[in-house]
Amino acid sequence: MDQSIARNGKRYSRFWFIFTLLVGTFTMSISQSSLSTAYPTLMNAFGISAATVQWLTTGFMLVMCVSMPISPWMLNNMSFKTMFIGALGLFDIGSLMIVLTPSSWGVNGFWFMMIGRAMEAFAVGVLFPSYQTVLLEITPKEERGSTMGIAGLVMGSALACGPIVSGIVLRFFSWKSLFILFMLVISIIILMAASGLIQDVMERHETSLDWLSVILLIGLIGIMYVVDQTGKKNPAWGINSGIFIISLIAVIWFCVRQFHLKHPLLELRVLKTFNYDLAILLTSISYIALIVTTIIFPLYYQGVLKVSPFVSGMSLVPGAVFLSILNPLSGKLADKIGFKPTMLVGMFMIIIGWIAGLIVLNHLSLLGMILCAMVIEGGNAFVMMPAVTLGANTLPDELVPHGTAVITTVRQVLGSAGVTISTLILTVATTNALQRGNSVQVASLHGYHLVFIGMIITELIGLVLAFMLRNTSKEKSTK
Repeated sequence: MDQSIARNGKRYSRFWFIFTLLVGTFTMSISQSSLSTAYPTLMNAFGISAATVQWLTTGFMLVMCVSMPISPWMLNNMSFKTMFIGALGLFDIGSLMIVLTPSSWGVNGFWFMMIGRAMEAFAVGVLFPSYQTVLLEITPKEERGSTMGIAGLVMGSALACGPIVSGIVLRFFSWKSLFILFMLVISIIILMAASGLIQDVMERHETSLDWLSVILLIGLIGIMYVVDQTGKKNPAWGINSGIFIISLIAVIWFCVRQFHLKHPLLELRVLKTFNYDLAILLTSISYIALIVTTIIFPLYYQGVLKVSPFVSGMSLVPGAVFLSILNPLSGKLADKIGFKPTMLVGMFMIIIGWIAGLIVLNHLSLLGMILCAMVIEGGNAFVMMPAVTLGANTLPDELVPHGTAVITTVRQVLGSAGVTISTLILTVATTNALQRGNSVQVASLHGYHLVFIGMIITELIGLVLAFMLRNTSKEKSTK
């Protein structure tokens, strides 16, 4: 068993440390995409519209965006063991609020449920950059590719497994059972962490928290809220314009403020490294492809192919399995041949998957779409986590926590934007086609065609960025 020494001098097993860390993060991450197959059930339970229920996913992602930049400060000022158990505990409390929400409260119950959902999101947002930073801290540079490949199972597989888990649970139990399942697993992980499997492994540099920066980050939520509202009927353009302008000013103020603080909440100076900037954009574009797949494909399965939530969820299993198999292999490949060739393979796979999906759409083939999802998710394994590792390797060790937080924050913001815009395109295009007198199926297919075309364009941009990468060999990228 690989033994390491924590900051307090205690010995711990690196294997069980990583195992506990990844299982806890994996379970929390599943909740991000698990509700997509449960939308129809929740709409009936609370008597809400499709636009409202979308906030269970969109709102979750936006709260994550706000909490992610706080993670470097927490790592510097708290014991990691305390931070990890605290995040898990907050997630459990949020899940309990959701479980206790009566459906009879209607739309008011839904918004009460959203408070619990926001607590879950805050916990996940704090832990996501942290677990990657900790893994990079305890892993030698020459082994980072392989370790982060395994960590990619948490990031990618959890997103893909979310709809699968919810589809299975909803097949046999009520929607609340999904959150009870999360609580049970997280409670076990809390006990494992408290028993000593998780130790304090990060060096601390205590600083005060810049609350103004935290408040300014809320501008991200305002921007995404306005983008979401543009697709609604008769939006309040005056109010939304005001919210957008104020939110944009807040985000710009946040960015400028970070360059003038001695101890910024988010060290944006890491953006001065060219390869790091490319790594951010590549992991974000890859993430957009993955999360849009896990949300848009189930909607297509249920809305166009008319399959059940259970079949819809199970249809994502092959892609999730393929992604899980390729993630560890991608890390080893990046260590051997370099990051650039690895990521080029991934980008080509993602683009081929979306192009094939665009062709298969009109054939109404469930098997064909499953194969397309597999190619897209498989390509993601060769891009997302290798890009995170490449970005970390280009930075000094003291900036790795900030670099990881910047990558995960930007990735989450762009991922949220990708989901929101894709859903917006789908909704608006379908509605306009229906108004022109098209049938429901023809109108829906028109919307999905535009979404797929948009994704192809986005991923082609990613391919160009992959060709621009420098220092492709392991030796150069780890200097």
